[in-house]
Amino acid sequence: MDALPAWPKGKKLVHLDLKGAPPRIDYLHKLIGLFSGLGADGILVEYEDMFPYEGELKVLQSTQHSPYSREEVLSIQEVAKSQGLEVIPLVQTFGHMEFVLKHKSLWGLREVGHCLGTLNPHREEGVRLVEEMLRQVVELHPGSTSLHIGADEVYLLGEGEESRRWLSTPGRTVQQLFLSHVTRVAKGVREAWPNLNMIMWDDMLRGMDHDTLKGSGLVGLVQLMLWDYNPTLDVKNTVYLLERYSGAGLSELWAASSFKGSTNVHTCVTSTQRHVDNHLQWLQVAAALPEGIHMLGIALTGWQRYDHLSVLCELLPLALPSLASSLQTLTHGQFSPEAQSRVTKTLGISSVEVETMESSTTGDSVLFPGRRLAELVVELTAILQSEELRHFEDNMFVRGWFTPYHRQRKIVSPLIAQQLQSQAMTLLALVEQRVAMVKKEMVRLYPASTALEWVEQHVSPVVAPLQRVLEDTRASLLEMSPSSPESVLGFSSSSSLTASSSCSQRHWSSSRPRKRLSNEATASTSLTERGKEQDQTTSCDQK
Repeated sequence: MDALPAWPKGKKLVHLDLKGAPPRIDYLHKLIGLFSGLGADGILVEYEDMFPYEGELKVLQSTQHSPYSREEVLSIQEVAKSQGLEVIPLVQTFGHMEFVLKHKSLWGLREVGHCLGTLNPHREEGVRLVEEMLRQVVELHPGSTSLHIGADEVYLLGEGEESRRWLSTPGRTVQQLFLSHVTRVAKGVREAWPNLNMIMWDDMLRGMDHDTLKGSGLVGLVQLMLWDYNPTLDVKNTVYLLERYSGAGLSELWAASSFKGSTNVHTCVTSTQRHVDNHLQWLQVAAALPEGIHMLGIALTGWQRYDHLSVLCELLPLALPSLASSLQTLTHGQFSPEAQSRVTKTLGISSVEVETMESSTTGDSVLFPGRRLAELVVELTAILQSEELRHFEDNMFVRGWFTPYHRQRKIVSPLIAQQLQSQAMTLLALVEQRVAMVKKEMVRLYPASTALEWVEQHVSPVVAPLQRVLEDTRASLLEMSPSSPESVLGFSSSSSLTASSSCSQRHWSSSRPRKRLSNEATASTSLTERGKEQDQTTSCDQK
């Protein structure tokens, strides 16, 4: 692809999603310095339950780990200011209010009982709650000139009983219901802080026609931020949307891309290329815009969860090469060799893909804070995604001699059970060793609760089948094997097991291609000595 024009003049914001894995404050300070060095102009901070709400709102504070203190929130702004970065707080005011509406005392403010994210727009106490949230956040950001009021993905709006009654009046629509709440919130902010710019997500407006947009009450009141994180973003449709917004009077516009947290809800390792592709598409959008459409900037989002209750996405250290590459793509108009070289030199890495960069001999560095954790997570993830572990229950020993039928009735071959037990124990020991290393490094950068959550979400479900096999083999051996099997059988079970394992493994290996563990992992999971395997070939064939 030929080089496109660099991103038009405007701010490049790095989005900090703190509703999961909130960095320790000293690590966050280092990250802010890095963002500045990578070419960012500001940070868009989404606190959620990490904000130190006070008074009646104290219930909103995180109980999983301590929220940032008032002093720490101010220190974030001081460090950002020293690095030349603007700070824009983001407060959800309509949708994605899970961190608010999950509390039992606030259940009555939900639009519908089973949807934690959407606020009931008809309840005055709900509006007052939002206004107080905004007041506390804005007052603790005295230097900020902009505020993001969220308002994306307002699911099931219009489904609540009060909304149904409101909509029963002829001529009323869900779009009008959405606009009535958002304009009320925005006008309240304008009245309280006349000089504060307001930004909101655009997705709830995409289906509105020209007249609805023009008469929405939002013209001259808010700046729309159009988000699309797809590496194959539809350029033509995105340009059309921006033209439509501008034509309706909503002429102050932002883009929102992604550098992490938009691949899959449970992704652990960031793909730089995927996110570079997203930014290349946004460059095409910018190049295709007609004169007169003013882009104020672009926010590079880095989601830590899809919503407040979902699992953790990629941790920030895993995404720093992606962030650096995305910013350089915007600066150069392409991800050229020059742009890639700038990334590798700035971070001190050999590859822009975190999955393939060489391991550091010194661990963390001032160039890449969190590098050691990134390396360890990549290594652990490779083990967790290996065929040996992921498909353990598909191997021929389990499918042939240790099916649910065998396990329920405890009619198993002790020889096979010992084989499976040994394999499972070896794999689990390898995982446990790497998990310990990851946790040790993770608690340096994040609260201990984050390390525990990450392991339980991303490791425990993968090893659970292995642990069940291990438990079942132990139970089966108690039923089917004497206390001293070697003396009863009259031969060494280990040597016989080696022969049996070699035969079975050889046929298993030839039956299906598999992604294998490498180096230490392969050595650890093999119960047979590779040298002996060939020696057993003849006897296996004869059998």
